[in-house]
Formats: sequence, structure tokens, C-alpha cells
Amino acid sequence: MRNAPSVVLWVAMAICVIGLITLPVNLQTQLILSVTVVTIMALLKILGIGGRWRLVALAFGMAIVWRYVYWRTTETLPPINQPANFIPGLLLYLAEIYSVMMLALSLFIVAMPLPSRPSRAAAQKTFPTVDVFIPTYNEDAVLLSNTLAAAKAMDYPADRLTVWLLDDGGTVQKRNATDVRESAAAVARHKQLTELCQALGVNYLTRERNEHAKAGNLNNGLRHSTGELVAVFDADHAPARDFLLETVGYFEEDPKLFLVQTPHFFLNPDPLERNLRTFERMPSENEMFYGIIQRGLDKWNAAFFCGSAAVLSRKALETTKGFSGLSITEDCETALELHSAGWNSIYVDKPLIAGLQPATFASFIGQRSRWAQGMMQILRYRMPLFKRGLSMPQRFCYMSSTLFWLFPFPRTIFLIAPLFYLFFDLEIFTASGGEFLAYTLAYMLVNLMMQNYLYGSFRWPWISELYEFVQTIHLLPAVISVMLNPKKPTFKVTAKDESVFVSRLSEISRPFFIIFAIQIIALIVTVYRIYTEPYKADVTLVVGAWNLINLILAGCALGVVSERGEKSSSRRVRVQRRCEFGTGDQWYAASIEDVSVGGAGLQVFGRDLASLAPGTDAAIRFRPHGSTDETVTLPLVVRGITNAGDVSLLGCQYRPRSPQDHRWIADLIFANSAQWAEFQKGRRYNPGILRGTIWFLGLSLYQTSRGLLYLFRGMGRSAR
Repeated sequence: MRNAPSVVLWVAMAICVIGLITLPVNLQTQLILSVTVVTIMALLKILGIGGRWRLVALAFGMAIVWRYVYWRTTETLPPINQPANFIPGLLLYLAEIYSVMMLALSLFIVAMPLPSRPSRAAAQKTFPTVDVFIPTYNEDAVLLSNTLAAAKAMDYPADRLTVWLLDDGGTVQKRNATDVRESAAAVARHKQLTELCQALGVNYLTRERNEHAKAGNLNNGLRHSTGELVAVFDADHAPARDFLLETVGYFEEDPKLFLVQTPHFFLNPDPLERNLRTFERMPSENEMFYGIIQRGLDKWNAAFFCGSAAVLSRKALETTKGFSGLSITEDCETALELHSAGWNSIYVDKPLIAGLQPATFASFIGQRSRWAQGMMQILRYRMPLFKRGLSMPQRFCYMSSTLFWLFPFPRTIFLIAPLFYLFFDLEIFTASGGEFLAYTLAYMLVNLMMQNYLYGSFRWPWISELYEFVQTIHLLPAVISVMLNPKKPTFKVTAKDESVFVSRLSEISRPFFIIFAIQIIALIVTVYRIYTEPYKADVTLVVGAWNLINLILAGCALGVVSERGEKSSSRRVRVQRRCEFGTGDQWYAASIEDVSVGGAGLQVFGRDLASLAPGTDAAIRFRPHGSTDETVTLPLVVRGITNAGDVSLLGCQYRPRSPQDHRWIADLIFANSAQWAEFQKGRRYNPGILRGTIWFLGLSLYQTSRGLLYLFRGMGRSAR
């Protein structure tokens, strides 16, 4: 009975909240209340007051949200005896309820996320045996060379570390395929990767058949290895030297720990960042998940396995017979099973790997379709809300992660809902212009402010809406298909080593231009109806403004699907490292200014380089990370030169002559994790709702014009 007073207090508070939400007030009072709450939230944000005041601001915001939900439920639904109005009206209402539910789950998870854990690399004293798994299917040998070399070079006792390349592209099944071309390619791949692994001191492992995709490949690795811990890296995810030192120690502190997950940092922009040119100045999409959401999940012991950049306990995996493979998102499914079995997880918020993202919009959509379908499979087969063994917070966390991928449904409804009124004069939302102002506009403002409170410098205003918009068109049929047939989806490897050398429209861009055209027509209809039906002007203006928001998003999406051509096939990362540049018998003092997976930019000090021609063989000598006296030499070929007095700026391409050279390439790019953290910090700032909205409007106008220009150019080429 010791908890009785607390129960009474919570019941009393719940009654008070329900009373405030359902309190009948006139429109003027509601408007004053909305303005007051928005003002209080804005003042708390401007003053930068955090801690519990942050929770106070969020509580004020939720009060407005729940008032809006109550009003929508009791006063705005069309009569049920008007099915033409009621059915689309009900669909819109359900879409809004979904959004409110996801907002509530987000508040629960990230209202007060755990702070980032301090570095523990220097404190590591014990070294359990570790097997490093790098699963691959069709990735290029050069890409694999860099990842394997970086994994092999991790700062960890060599006798306690074993690196495995798990190759599903050279299985016996593929080498004996009836298709002669497929068989020959698999045999050549098997031979090439076997020799590569021997040269790098890595274990090469394949299997008889390609069964259960990535999960089956990882489980085959478990059967052939014995390490106490298992580190998993995707083929394009190369670890920094301190990856294991920052992660393995947590397993000694908690015998029930099954996972230490770290964030995925990417060297290259995703297609949205590349085509909109926001990579260097705006936080990436994944930073909201890895910078905020995973820390929030960690608070509730619900941080989950993300398929790479993680260390897992073999002992824990053995209790669930390895990695789960019922869904095509084996990572989250595996974590769900182990959490429900009583195991714990930890999230370390420090970028310790660098990877590659899909370069084309089509590959990006293919990747997201797999994630969405896999999460729907987990929702269908595992149902986290009723999963035995999970705590209630863990149930909420997993439901949030899986239900998120239903966003194509409400996003589609929000897109077409204004058209019902503008084109067909259907009243699917029964309210006046004043009520829209007092309830709906206040709800939208509060929603934006709460997102800004929760995600701040990790997510700028309207960017989440844009990402959801551009994915919705193609993810909606993918999600519907897995709902109808959950066994249908199969695991497909995402291509990440692509390049776009020529500017062009994406091959899946057509629906976005059709949607944009329809919304332009809707804008014209809005103006026409305001002129011809002035007695409905208030409602028409509100619906027209809603359509205008959709039009702004659709215009920006035109820029997203207009693929920019790039001369360089890989993104350069700025560094500052001393080296020597050599050509022939001459060596010059130099510095490495930037690096990529394909080459490096050098600043060379010497007057007599003016005659150096592109195509000249050269080399650099530098000291690897963690070495005090060793100097290594990496072969290069000069691709471009700019002379500026005593200094020459050189663009060079790597020319590795042996697999060992890939170790030095990996050292240049991947060894130092601090440079990745600094890069992320440099683009993390909060522009605020007003400035962020103005910036997004300007971005949309420019990208609309760019997308239309690409369209007209394409039409001109077709005509010729």
C-alpha cells in the first residue's frame, strides 16, 4: 500500500488534465489560450532554459495538441449519413490521430534522452576475444580492401582479434549456377577475394547456399568462429582505430549486455543532400536518429541493433540461435528477440565508423523500401506491443520504431485531402476559418515548436516533411504489398558505390512532376473559387494554404529527383597531415589537405614543380596513426596541378600496388574518428522555426526551377 498516495496523485492529475482538455470554451477564449501557450513556449526557447523547464514547455504544447484532438473528434467530422464527405473525412481524421500518436511516442522516448557517454578508450584494461564480421554480396574488391584494412588496423591486441570476410557472392551455389556468366563471375570473385584476404591476414569464408540472406551469412560466421564478442561492419563501413577500445569494455561491466551500438557516419551525402547541396551545412537525416532517438531509446534499454557499427555478445546470440532472419531487417528483429529474453543494450554516441550512402535517388528508395517492409514484417510477426518479456517502455519504443514506417498512409492523405474540397467541393473537415485559426493553426505551430524542442540542431524545420514526402510515392505500394503478403519481400543489397557523372532526372521522377502539376491546377482553382465564391473565402483560403504547403514540398522534391552530375566519384574529407611528396628521386615537404576513397589533395612546397604533368607517377611518405617512428610510402598518380608561387596544389589518385597499400589508404581516411565528430559538430546549429521556414521556402523556389529546367532539357533531348 506504500504506492497508494502516488496512485491517487496520478489519478487526480489525470482527472484535472481531462477536465482542462474537455473544458467547453468559446472561440475567443480558445484563441487567447493558444496565443498564450505559443508565447510561453517561444519565450522558454529564446531564453534557452532547459532541464525541467523543457518538460514544462512540452507539457504546454501537449495541452494544445490534446485540445485540438478533442475538438477534431467532437465537432469537425462530417455526418455519417453523407458518405461522400464522411469517408474521406474519417481517413483524414485517422491520419491526424496517427500523427498525434507518433508525437506522443516521440515525447516519451526523447523528452529527456541520456547524455552522451564519455570516451573510455584510455581506460580499457582487459581484452576479450573479438571476431569481426564483414558480410558482403556484390561489393567491389577495392571497397572491401579499404574496409578490411581498416578493421585489421584497429587498435587492439592482434592475438585477440580475428577479421572475417563473409562472402555471399562466391558461394558454392553461385559458383555452380546453370547460368555460365553468373558462375564465371562467382568463381572469379571467390579467387580474387581469397587472395585479397590472404594478403591482408583476414579469414575468407563463404557457404554452400545463399539462404536467409544477411542473417544466414552472419550465422554461418558464428558457426565457424569462437570469439567472445562479435563486431559487425557492412562492407562499406570502415571502422576507426579506436572502435573496439570505445565499445568492448561495457560487456565486462554488465554480464547481461548483448549489444553496444554506435552511430553510422557517412562520408558521402545521400541523394537529397547531394542534389540540394546541403551536406556541408545542414545535419544529415540519420543524425536525428543517431544523435537523439537512439539516446532516447537507450534511456529505456531499447537501443537496437542497426546492422553495422556494433558489437554483440556471442553468449547472448547463442540463446536465440544466432541472428533472427524471419524479416528482411534482421538487425532490429534480433535486438527485439534479445531484449525480450532479458538482455540489455547500450548506445555509444560517438561516430566510430565511416560508410557510404546510396548515390542515386532510385537506390535510396530501394534501401528505404527494404527498411519499411522489414519493419512491417516485425510488426506483423512479432507485434512488439504484446511481446512477452519486454518492459512497457520497451514496448512503446519498438512500437514507435515500427509504426513510424506507416507514414506513407497519412502523408498520402495529407497530400490529397485539400483536393477533395478544391476540386469536388466535399466538406471533409467541418469548421469555420476562425476555428481553423484557433485550433488547427495553433496545433501546427505548437507541433513545429515541439519538434524544435526535441530535435533542435539535429533536424531543421520542414526537412522531415520533405524526406517523408519524397519517400511516400514509392514506399506506399511497398508497404501495402508486405501487409497483403508479409512473406513476399526478399533481402536486396543496396548499391552504394554508384556515381552520377551526368546531370539527369531520376528514372523514378515522373510521379513527382505529375503531383506538382496537379497542385498548380489546385492553386489556380483556389484563386478562382475565392473570386467566384466570396461567402466561402475563409474556408477556401485555409484549404488553399494547406495545398500551398504541399506545393512547396512538391516543388522542392523536383530538385531532389534532379540528379546532379559530379566529376568526382567519391566525397573528399578535409584533414591536416604532414607528409613528403616524391616524384622521381626528389622529395618535397607537403601536407595532405583532403582525402577520399579514391585519392588525396596535397599542398606541396617547392618551386620546381611547374613542369609536373598530369599522369606522372608519384608517392607520399607519412606516419600512420598510432606510430611514433614508422614511415610508410603510398604510390600515387598526379591528376591535376595548380601552381601558386612556392606552393603547388596537387590532386592525386591512389595507385595501390599491393593489398598492403590499402592499409595506408584506410589509415588516411578512417583511422581518426575525431575528424568525423568535428565535421558533424560544424553543421549542427538550430536556425529556429522562423529562419528555418524562410530558408526552406527559398530552397524550394530554387529547386522547383532547377527541376523544371531538367525536365525541359530532357524533353528537348527526346524531341531531337
